[in-house]
Amino acid sequence: MAKKEIFAKIKNLKSQAALEFLTTYGWAFLVILIMVSALAYFGILKPSKLLPDRCIFGTEIECQDYLMDIANNNVQLKLKNNVGEIITATKVEGKSETATSVTCAADAAEIAKLANWGASIIKDVTLSNCAYAGAGFLSGDKEKVLVTLTYYTVKGGVTYPHEVQGEVYATAK
Repeated sequence: MAKKEIFAKIKNLKSQAALEFLTTYGWAFLVILIMVSALAYFGILKPSKLLPDRCIFGTEIECQDYLMDIANNNVQLKLKNNVGEIITATKVEGKSETATSVTCAADAAEIAKLANWGASIIKDVTLSNCAYAGAGFLSGDKEKVLVTLTYYTVKGGVTYPHEVQGEVYATAK
């Protein structure tokens, strides 16, 4: 009987040590979790602030410069034709991925500037009527607008349209 009692006491001590270990480090883990949550809540751990601004399109169209203008509700793009031949743009649209989507487009005057767009020529395009406020875009925050440019080559004609997808991820100003 004495042997069984000794084994029971040893087993009980091991269980108590394991429980104390878990309790002590469980509280420490909980404190760390609360600290990280507080940092994230107050915006200190906002990964979007660490990412650089960018404007990326397919190889056919190169984005030279960009501006997301909250005050005037537009996106300004400086684009270069890398198709290698003369193209004519028929539509340039932008939209966001937010819950309340931002949609904006180049008006007829802007599209007219993109007619007979020569190879390696740089053109300015403005997407207007972007309702940033409705989508919750704030000045100083980084936001993303997905841009679609539809064009056709002068050789191919209107019957053969092409589409280039682009993305502007920038600090709204």
